[in-house]
Amino acid sequence: MPTITAEKKQELIAKFGGSAANTGSTEVQIAMLTERIANLTEHVKANRSDVHNRRGLLLLVSKRRRLLDYLTKTNLEGYRELIKTLQIRR
Repeated sequence: MPTITAEKKQELIAKFGGSAANTGSTEVQIAMLTERIANLTEHVKANRSDVHNRRGLLLLVSKRRRLLDYLTKTNLEGYRELIKTLQIRR
């Protein structure tokens, strides 16, 4: 199962965090979760009987949902821009 490479992480941090040191911002966390969800979705599609990774996928989706809810409360305009950039359905 492929994970996020270090180069991809740095790219996401630079794009959504503003600087390389801003790794914990809500936007960066959501972008990283979205990347992991995309990778895990492909794995679950290929391996239908893999129940453990399916559960992990559901946990990641719910964690991203909570972070998105937090972002709507704190920065509505940033939330709208983020879901447009990441192409997340809402």
